[in-house]
Amino acid sequence: MRSVDVSAGVIEYDEVGSGTPVVLLHGLLMDHRLWDAVLPLLPAGFRYIRPVLPLGSHRRPMRSDADLSLQGQIRIVAELLEALDLEDVTLVHSDWGGGLFLTARGLDDRVARQVVLTCEAFDNFPPGLPGRMVVIASRLPGGLALAARQLRIGWLRRLPMLYGQMTRRPVPDELMRHWTEPVLRNADIRRDLRAYCTGPLDRAALVRDTRAVRQFRGDVLVLWSPENRVMPAAHGRELADLFPRARYADVPDAYVLSPLDAPRAVAREMGRFLTSTRARTE
Repeated sequence: MRSVDVSAGVIEYDEVGSGTPVVLLHGLLMDHRLWDAVLPLLPAGFRYIRPVLPLGSHRRPMRSDADLSLQGQIRIVAELLEALDLEDVTLVHSDWGGGLFLTARGLDDRVARQVVLTCEAFDNFPPGLPGRMVVIASRLPGGLALAARQLRIGWLRRLPMLYGQMTRRPVPDELMRHWTEPVLRNADIRRDLRAYCTGPLDRAALVRDTRAVRQFRGDVLVLWSPENRVMPAAHGRELADLFPRARYADVPDAYVLSPLDAPRAVAREMGRFLTSTRARTE
């Protein structure tokens, strides 16, 4: 893994290929491995960068005074693009929707295109039953460690309040062990995750900031899994309508984490988008 400094701390990232940069984001209690099955299927000629955001599966704690609320995490993404000196970025969202708010903050000048997989949007923060359960766990003494241990037990992991609504197919034990190890072994990682989960949220501002994507002028692919129960199907269609230059496509037979459930379908649609649209905004 490589690393880069931002104001909140050190962000690790994986990088393969060369060419126009494609930055693949992930969600809560996940890391870059979300994209392991998709990455080999994506077209050559692009520089694929997979950062590990401080959302609970990161292995290097952030600074103790770092702002890790939703607003702070948005700045981390913007600072990451700047620190790596990336231009004409294709920014790919999955599960976590904070990266959509770069436009509302005026921080999307390095972003030329976007791919929006099933993710948080509008007032759906935290999303559904699994999101609410993580917030509850973060407010209870020892709650995050207990939740991480439960995620390591296959039959518990399939409950609707945990991962039963996140993936259509079981998450491999090895992957879940990797994702939960930092929270279980490091109190500072639990501190970072708690800071995000207990940060303030303004519902009206979330909706306003989501709708600000209508100001984004680059090409967009909205790639939504309408069968999931966590991120409303209507949100995918509405996002596609809001972006001025967006195309919408369904990912069938998948829940929220379509890179795990349907990697071939995700790679196929992303590949078409990457090779058929211009990277530079007008």
